[in-house]
Amino acid sequence: MSVRELAGMTYFRSMSRSTSIGLLSPVRWKDYELLDCGDFWKLERFGEYVTIRPEPQAVWPRRLPESEWMRQAHVRFVQKGSNSGDWEKLRKMPDQWKMAYALPGGQELIFRLGLTSFKHVGIFPEQAANWDFITSCIGEMGIGKPRVLNLFAYTGGASLAACAAGADVTHVDSIRQVVTWANENRQNSGLAEIRWMVEDALKFVQREVRRGSVYHGVILDPPAYGHGPKGEKWKLEEQLAEMMDGVLRLLDPNHHFLVLNAYSLGLSSLTIENLLADFGGNRLSIGELYLQARSGVKLPLGVYGHILKA
Repeated sequence: MSVRELAGMTYFRSMSRSTSIGLLSPVRWKDYELLDCGDFWKLERFGEYVTIRPEPQAVWPRRLPESEWMRQAHVRFVQKGSNSGDWEKLRKMPDQWKMAYALPGGQELIFRLGLTSFKHVGIFPEQAANWDFITSCIGEMGIGKPRVLNLFAYTGGASLAACAAGADVTHVDSIRQVVTWANENRQNSGLAEIRWMVEDALKFVQREVRRGSVYHGVILDPPAYGHGPKGEKWKLEEQLAEMMDGVLRLLDPNHHFLVLNAYSLGLSSLTIENLLADFGGNRLSIGELYLQARSGVKLPLGVYGHILKA
């Protein structure tokens, strides 16, 4: 096959569906702000408290002087091992606190945050852009109570967004304490009940395929590495294609949306496009998630793929 013929095929595929490539970042969030990042660290405000945490993507020099970071911060993470550490409090603050996020329709999601030994505080702020997309998809599909599946669901931001928009939500995560945390966020937000599953995500999808289950929306934010509740191993690059094959079989053929997010230094948005090439959505969007810092720098935080067939 000639280069011209190959180019023609690529052009035909691009023109046969609506595909957009871009950058995506949350907006309208009063309770969260990335203040600065650099030198493999980030300075963030969650509600009224400011944290300093490691950030492997921030390979450039920080924009603000270290003295300004220390002046603003309430707490900083001190790494003890490759995946764990302790928090050093620089100013008075509680170990747990709450913050809110307002969805496009005005519904507020309330999250309980906390200082964990794994540098996380219970929320990934860049995912708010996906929550807005989920909300708009459910509204655009016009289905009375669409079924939505959230895999690798963590503390439930996407589950809560889908529930607030009127969906019947199934939330799957392999860590029981995290699922309990997600249910606490649901209760704080005053939302309807969600189906909670402490499961290995890939095994759950495969079982749902065998059962003939159908969902109108599937959300995935898989880690690079992970373990199921029975020691099942997950490696993103090795198992994502198998996972997406199962997800394709679960989606309603006429009305569906898909959110795929991958935080991995080894993946590009073109990888996501290739994985989603066979999904029959009317609209495919791929690109990078990022957070805009007040200091002016943009922090990349993974690649995403969105599909909507309304």
